[in-house]
Amino acid sequence: MKNLIKVERARCNLSQSDLAEKVGVTRQTIYAIENRRFTPSVILAFKIAQALNISIENLFELEEED
Repeated sequence: MKNLIKVERARCNLSQSDLAEKVGVTRQTIYAIENRRFTPSVILAFKIAQALNISIENLFELEEED
């Protein structure tokens, strides 16, 4: 699954640690999601989208292999 978390974090002027704290996960989790090594749960995806003030549909995109 593709995502624009890194881009949206920059737009909001948030570090990985800042975002992680807002959504209740570790910085390593945010890193893994940004680098497509981990797919977040639906709940976590919604929390991230809400923290970044963007719709989940604009933050995440399914790929064919998903």
